[in-house]
Amino acid sequence: MRLFTAVTLGATIETRVAAQLRHLQALAPRARWVKVEGLHLTLVFLGDVDAARLPTLHEALAPVGARHAPFVLSIGGGGAFGAAAHPRVLWADVGGATDALRALQADTARVLQPLGFEPEHRPYTAHLTLARSRAPRGDPALSACVQALSGAALGEGRVDRLVLFESQGGHYLPRLEVPLGHASA
Repeated sequence: MRLFTAVTLGATIETRVAAQLRHLQALAPRARWVKVEGLHLTLVFLGDVDAARLPTLHEALAPVGARHAPFVLSIGGGGAFGAAAHPRVLWADVGGATDALRALQADTARVLQPLGFEPEHRPYTAHLTLARSRAPRGDPALSACVQALSGAALGEGRVDRLVLFESQGGHYLPRLEVPLGHASA
């Protein structure tokens, strides 16, 4: 199974992103757009993992939640990865308690490393992926989407759990949810 850890952002952001995506899709109709019900911020990508390792992953990840309090992130604006004229990935920017998000990501990566999941060598940069180019060289139409996102405020969401997801052909199935701190805090 193909696994990754992530946080979700809640119904308010999903609703606002859905509305924004309807507008953006008209600007870049050939792009591959995310499914709103699958919106998440990836923390650590684990890759292909045998299902027999799920109990070990649960044991490693369960204590992480207790070490982190819930926090609020905001989503708005955005940018693209790739050449300005031919972006490959369109994303929305993440604001708010990004220090708390980075701490959660670092702690998650730290507990997974002894299990053989090596952390990325580049610094963690939080972003909400909205679309990917279908063409390997990028999609010039995504540049117009970056401009359309400028100044867009897509809301705030409370992060109150760490989720281990399984990716199945564009659908994300939660395999484990770890509450952060005291969810009522």
